[in-house]
Amino acid sequence: MTLSRRLAAEAIGTAFLLAAIVGSGIMAARLSGASEGLALLANTLATGLALMTLILTFAPISGAHFNPVVTLLEVWQGKMPWRDVPPYIAAQTIGACAGVAAVDVMFGLPVFSAATQVKSDWPQLWSEFIATFGLIAVIVGCSRRRPATTPFAVAAYIVAACWFTSSSSFANPAATLARAMSNTFTGIRPADVAGFVVAQITGASCAAVVFDWLFQPAGKFDLSAKHESAADAGNEMLL
Repeated sequence: MTLSRRLAAEAIGTAFLLAAIVGSGIMAARLSGASEGLALLANTLATGLALMTLILTFAPISGAHFNPVVTLLEVWQGKMPWRDVPPYIAAQTIGACAGVAAVDVMFGLPVFSAATQVKSDWPQLWSEFIATFGLIAVIVGCSRRRPATTPFAVAAYIVAACWFTSSSSFANPAATLARAMSNTFTGIRPADVAGFVVAQITGASCAAVVFDWLFQPAGKFDLSAKHESAADAGNEMLL
């Protein structure tokens, strides 16, 4: 698959993902009245379903990363070259911003407006570390043991993480930046973006190391078993 097609898939997929996140947030806030819990439920279900569908749609073309930390994970695992990282991240970021702009226009809002939701305290930064750490765990574990389940597992994890984390699980630097450009239910104050991104990258980096070790490729286990069997056979012959 050519790089241009992969980049187009990443941009379009990320745009639709952000449209689902921000658009469902706006709709949920308008329809749920003062019930933030109901709004969050609607927002997370729409986000999870959209994410699952988009991964299934675009994975054959670009891998359906839609997230810079997932792209970096792919490089860490040797599945893509470093030279593809800058264009992938650029496509994801542009797509995310385009998706937010499209939704804002759809709901009669300014194309871009700085969000005012404050997310700067340490508990929320820690929350983003945990959310991203868990996301990478799911991706590595499923992709190495049961690849066909990855789209469903990732989507389910994101829905759950939106509920068990105090930050509502952004876990995506491109999405975090784009969500700062919409002063709606799913926004984040621009001044708080850098802290979230650092927490996300740190969480992803730690998870990549831990789960690359924990979920070693099956071939490594098979090779080890063969060596152990050969060693045992040799010992028996010596005896």
